[in-house]
Amino acid sequence: MAAMFELLVALPLLVKAAILGVVEGLTEFLPISSTGHLILAGSLLGFTGEKEKLFDVAIQTGAMLAVIWFYRARFAAVLRGLAHDEVARRFVTNLVIAFMPAAVLGLLFGKYIKAYLFKPVPVAIAFVVGGFVILWVEARQKRLAREPRITEVEALQPVDALKLGLAQAFALIPGTSRSGATIIGGLLFGLSRKAATEFSFFLAVPTLIAAGAYDTFKYRHLLSTDDIGMFGVGLFTAFISALVCVKWLIRFVATNTFVPFAWYRIFFGGLVLLTAYFGWVEWAAG
Repeated sequence: MAAMFELLVALPLLVKAAILGVVEGLTEFLPISSTGHLILAGSLLGFTGEKEKLFDVAIQTGAMLAVIWFYRARFAAVLRGLAHDEVARRFVTNLVIAFMPAAVLGLLFGKYIKAYLFKPVPVAIAFVVGGFVILWVEARQKRLAREPRITEVEALQPVDALKLGLAQAFALIPGTSRSGATIIGGLLFGLSRKAATEFSFFLAVPTLIAAGAYDTFKYRHLLSTDDIGMFGVGLFTAFISALVCVKWLIRFVATNTFVPFAWYRIFFGGLVLLTAYFGWVEWAAG
């Protein structure tokens, strides 16, 4: 096993960037935490440090661009209607409202979260806890068997957006999942699965743009022209894999619950905790 991990660490930098880009794209919009997976994958690949943390945030832009491309007609219609369409204006207003809680709390506590929680073991614990939360919410949904109060994103009111924004803020804890917190929160607040999932996609746009821009500016002294290839590969692979994932997830939520993701979180998080406890894997601190 040690030889396998040595092989992973020895992979060329661009190969590591491509792997992490795929990890980001496939996990950003699923309720399993892209940040958590990137921290764990980076640890296995020996891809840790301040620049590597910046890379993890920056390639989220690739996933965000996948959402813009997939919903390009919808976004274009909103932009055209801002001057005269009340629905378009409310859509944008709701995104701004939902974005604010995570933005404010991230500015206040982001430094401490990265210092203490961006590590494999806290991430694994969040995986397991989040998995049980999903199981509880799904059991509650089945028991109550209520018709959703909101079936379309356009029907959201500002108070609904604020609730969803507060739910997303829990994802500042790595391993929680930004999309998972928003979607599961949406189910609790009366949204249909499709409406909750789509709003999590749309909310990713301002959230990921802000996170990427803030960290890139803050850590700009770490960057050099030699990093262009690494970031370019990560962004491209994140875009392609996220586009595939978004298309699949929209079809999946139409007829399925999120229970499989909950069990995945519990199993994977538990596996990480076991390997850390028994010393089978030397998880890097990040």
